[in-house]
Amino acid sequence: MQPEFWYKKWDSNQIGFHQPEANPYLRRYWPDLSIDPMASVLVPLCGKSLDLLWLAGQGHRVLGVELSEKAIEGFFSEHKVEPQISQKGAFKVYRSDAIELWCGDFFALTAQDVAGCTALYDRAALIALPAPMRERYAEHLQQILVPGVRGLLITLDYPQAQMPGPPFAVDDQEVQRLFSEGWQLQRLEEQDVLAESPRFSDAGVTSLVERVYRISSR
Repeated sequence: MQPEFWYKKWDSNQIGFHQPEANPYLRRYWPDLSIDPMASVLVPLCGKSLDLLWLAGQGHRVLGVELSEKAIEGFFSEHKVEPQISQKGAFKVYRSDAIELWCGDFFALTAQDVAGCTALYDRAALIALPAPMRERYAEHLQQILVPGVRGLLITLDYPQAQMPGPPFAVDDQEVQRLFSEGWQLQRLEEQDVLAESPRFSDAGVTSLVERVYRISSR
């Protein structure tokens, strides 16, 4: 999957993965993770998610990474904020108060870039990537994050043959395999949300399971 794919998605406003409010699993489970309110949170492939504002509202500094500059500009314009813009290596950095959104390729992030991040939130990154890139994504997280990082991982699982991704189907077995080395996982919840997901039901998908994991690096 090339960057042009995502540029076209944002340019044509095909962003069905964008939610109109902060994710309910985030609101439900984040407070139980006992993460320091002053911790910096890494949010890969963040888009213009309202989850960024929710995390900042808990006192966190937020470092979101997003390939699409249109998504980042949309985030700030929709919230009527004028960000400071700078260049940091391969990334164009948009900053306002506790939120920094880095425009560029997630795989260009270095350990130094995220040295201050002790928390992780992934709602839309793993499921946005095809299988070979999911392998690379999990490996890259392990390489750049320090031990002791805690956070949440949210996935979708459905019969992939019934609808092409993204978002892609990522079952529990794959999650366990991808994060078997260097991570501890605890499945917190799973539920079939097909009835609330007309995009999938209209496409003929017969089940759509969301899973929420507590994840920590070791």
